Amino acid sequence: MRLGWLDISMVLAYLVTMVMVGWYYRKKARQNKESYLLGGKSLPWYKLGLSDASDMFDISGTMWMVALCFVYGLKSIWIPWLWPVFNQVFMMMFLSKWLRRSNANTGAEWLQTRFGLKGKGVRGSHIVIIAFALISCLGFLAYGFVGLGKFMQVFIPWEAIKGYIPFDISEKYV
Repeated sequence: MRLGWLDISMVLAYLVTMVMVGWYYRKKARQNKESYLLGGKSLPWYKLGLSDASDMFDISGTMWMVALCFVYGLKSIWIPWLWPVFNQVFMMMFLSKWLRRSNANTGAEWLQTRFGLKGKGVRGSHIVIIAFALISCLGFLAYGFVGLGKFMQVFIPWEAIKGYIPFDISEKYV
């Protein structure tokens, strides 16, 4: 794949813009933990909700959309809107306001505010949440690697590089 000067300049412009935005907000983020995590509570509620909703996209979802478009045509663009849109609206409209009103900076602080630290089953519920987070992370990693593998399978010429990368073990070593 050969990239033209316009393609390269667009990628470089995007990267430079992202670095400049990071430098611009660096001073504000250094003020305290609240500024780092929530923008000093100066972000409007819809931007706070969008920041949570924006991290729910990955390459496997994109591949799924392309497959749907291939199978069903352009009408398939509405299929993903059947369920995730309600989740994103909920995140944008309610969760961001709840977090701000509870004075919690993280999900763990919000759970502490909501359920407290003492009482029947509190420690067990915290352990369940931690276990769920760890299992979810491992599952999402596996899901991402499967998607990445399927993506790379199309664009990397495996036949040309198979001799240089030791993916299988020769019989003489077994």
